[in-house]
Amino acid sequence: MNGMLQGIRVIELGTVITAPLAGMMLGDLGADVIKVERPEGDPFRRSQGGTYGPTFLAYNRNKRSVVLDLTSERDVAVLLDLIDRADVLLDNFRPSVLGKLNLAPEQLRQRNPRLIQCSITGFGDAGPYRDRPAFDGVGQALSGIASLFVDAQQPQAFGPTISDNVTGMYACCAILAALVERATTGRGRRLEINMLEATMAFAPDAFTNCTRGGTISGPLSRVATSQSFAFRCSDGGLLAIHLSTREKFWQGLLDALEAPELAKDERFTIHLKRAEHYLALREQLARRFLARPRDEWLQRLADADVPAAPIWNVAEALNDPQVRALGTVGETRHPSEGIIRNINCPVLVDGARPRADMAPPPTLGEHTREILAEAAPDCPHMKG
Repeated sequence: MNGMLQGIRVIELGTVITAPLAGMMLGDLGADVIKVERPEGDPFRRSQGGTYGPTFLAYNRNKRSVVLDLTSERDVAVLLDLIDRADVLLDNFRPSVLGKLNLAPEQLRQRNPRLIQCSITGFGDAGPYRDRPAFDGVGQALSGIASLFVDAQQPQAFGPTISDNVTGMYACCAILAALVERATTGRGRRLEINMLEATMAFAPDAFTNCTRGGTISGPLSRVATSQSFAFRCSDGGLLAIHLSTREKFWQGLLDALEAPELAKDERFTIHLKRAEHYLALREQLARRFLARPRDEWLQRLADADVPAAPIWNVAEALNDPQVRALGTVGETRHPSEGIIRNINCPVLVDGARPRADMAPPPTLGEHTREILAEAAPDCPHMKG
């Protein structure tokens, strides 16, 4: 299988995460993704020194790298030649940058009416924050999502990227929709996705609870309602339980704990009360989980059909038997950089990964010569 997007060419003017993730997702589905890099390369290349750092590797498989200096008129002309032959142009510049590079949307539409242009920004093309810089922590904070994690009394940023990743995913979704439409109309589209709105859209329930119910959510709001817990066991192992709203899982937990007395506690008789008294319930449960080792608890919970799992670190997650059974970790070999192990595209198509020829992330400028030759071998900009 060569991928469902075979024959689609994407020009990625992206660094760090948002656009590179969207580009990688399209590449995973079979598109030919050309990553245009400035001479010093994507900053993530240098995440651990050198130019092939692990953070870069995480977001840039199934791409080819071409180096162009977009401060050079010659190289901008080369880029325009590439865009003329492309299906998608993807960027994550600030709103004013494209115009300065002679890549204004209307200019590109006139050159290539079939081109789908997708621009990712921090805050959109209007409003007082339009030209401000934005990274993941800024997107989480301004969107309100950070308030769902951060303790206001002891504020501390932590956890994985959220704003960057969801913005890249929304961008990929929009591009795919535009490609489907273009198959009928023959026309391209101008797509705009900003980190602020994408992050807010990723957690719509918190905002609907506010606008509809007047509830201002905090770090414990969702976990209380969903009855989600984390506990330490007698051997120091951690486990997670998520009961949701179904009484059968609450009853299963009581059976696993051999704690029928909790069912008689007036604070815990129904789901709404358990949510209201979440902290008290957590305390009662935590004491009991300290009595046995994690593996014993996990077996008891499995026997009672309670949704539960060990809390792994990332190395342990890679070795989980379910992860191994699924083939979640993919392996490719770069000719000069060796074996690269990455998380596979999580989509299966007719029972298989979307493409069999998964390519490792490129070295800086690895494909410059071949891309320029393919794009327009007779173009005067390619000579000299």
